[in-house]
Amino acid sequence: MTPVVIDTRAAQDPRDVVHRAVEALAGGRLVAFPTETVYGLAASALDEAAIDRLIDAKGRGQRHPFTLAVRSAEEALDYAPDLSPMGRRLSRRCWPGPLTLVAENHHPESLLAQLPPKVRQAVVPNGTVGLRVPAHPLILDVLRMLTGPVALTSANQSGKPEAITAEEVVSAFGEQIDLVLDDGKSRLGQPSSVVRVHETSYDILRAGVVTEQHLKRLSSLMILIVCTGNTCRSPMAEVIGRSLLAKKIGCAEADIEDHGVVIASAGIAAMAGGRASSQGVEVMEKMNLDLRSHSAQPVSEQMVRHADLILTMTRGHREALLTQWPEAASRTEILRLDGKDVADPIGESVAEYQRCADQIRNELETRIEGITLNN
Repeated sequence: MTPVVIDTRAAQDPRDVVHRAVEALAGGRLVAFPTETVYGLAASALDEAAIDRLIDAKGRGQRHPFTLAVRSAEEALDYAPDLSPMGRRLSRRCWPGPLTLVAENHHPESLLAQLPPKVRQAVVPNGTVGLRVPAHPLILDVLRMLTGPVALTSANQSGKPEAITAEEVVSAFGEQIDLVLDDGKSRLGQPSSVVRVHETSYDILRAGVVTEQHLKRLSSLMILIVCTGNTCRSPMAEVIGRSLLAKKIGCAEADIEDHGVVIASAGIAAMAGGRASSQGVEVMEKMNLDLRSHSAQPVSEQMVRHADLILTMTRGHREALLTQWPEAASRTEILRLDGKDVADPIGESVAEYQRCADQIRNELETRIEGITLNN
């Protein structure tokens, strides 16, 4: 029996398509999905018989594991609780998206232990698990409604070219699969990149959409420093921090990004394009640092999501950030190690700005000394 093909572009109500796919997966059937990369073939990760069918359809042994597709970077931690700092960084910055992360699986509380034995053999055969959050809205909607994750693989038989259209999927599998969701030609038309993540480094296992150069940028350690208007405290901290990081790395300040470190500043209530205060510029010049080219920017969702460490000048700044982005709590700290505020010098004398800058430098010296940089 040939599979049912649904043209999602012609569907009157996309929710009906989602319900059909959820019903099929929950019933142990194989469903071909469009993703942003290539078409994928999915089975419920709670159904051993469905996984057996997926293995048979692919025509490969279990030494080639399937990827576990999950709803979000947060849910991925249920299956890889000890995901490394590098893995967490890439998941925050790349998901949903065309990147598969391969991580160690040794945590006793991992939900992988609750999957059926044959499923575990198919997704965790060698002590590692591949995780991905696809960026196509259709499969994301299905994952949100489905109980449990899905085992996902490219919709082609092993050794054959990846399918980028529904027609190619049907041609490759025919009656071996049950449902094909046709959303036209795949947007990117090449597979996801696959990387094995370690504590502070990664290995590229399969080249794909995310290039090596792009991965290098995405894997950089990012420190975000936050104050109110991004015109005095945080920009001074940014240039001081850049100087200290360059000294730690042993490179020029302009080259720290080439060594995998990004430091930036922003303000809770900043006006985009604002200049640094004249007193701050003067104090930084005395420290042989340049603030003249600084342009203020407000804190954004992307900055918060990408940052590995967020340092705020006051407790109020931290509270304001976490009110809007509570998921950043574990990465957001007050700059002063004693938990007290760095007072705002706005409107004060140059001497007060100097006192503030010295305090910031002392705190940053201690923090940067304890930072582990990428390998």
